[in-house]
Amino acid sequence: MSNTPHELHDDFPDFADRITTLKSVDAHFARMAEQYHELNRQIHRSETNIEPIEDLAMISLRKERGALKDKLYAVLKDTQPTS
Repeated sequence: MSNTPHELHDDFPDFADRITTLKSVDAHFARMAEQYHELNRQIHRSETNIEPIEDLAMISLRKERGALKDKLYAVLKDTQPTS
């Protein structure tokens, strides 16, 4: 169990600038990023026993976060400028 939050900028440091840009110009990406951050906060609060939840609920939240992270990565990769 990790008590370190999984922030997008930390998980995708090569895309940090792109994340910031997309959050300001792409409403769908911004909503997904906010949902990801909210799931992250909820998981972190549970892992640190601030707001404990059942194991199955935690597993479900982690799966949801992982699926959302995959979607965010796909957008980041698809919108990356080519050189």
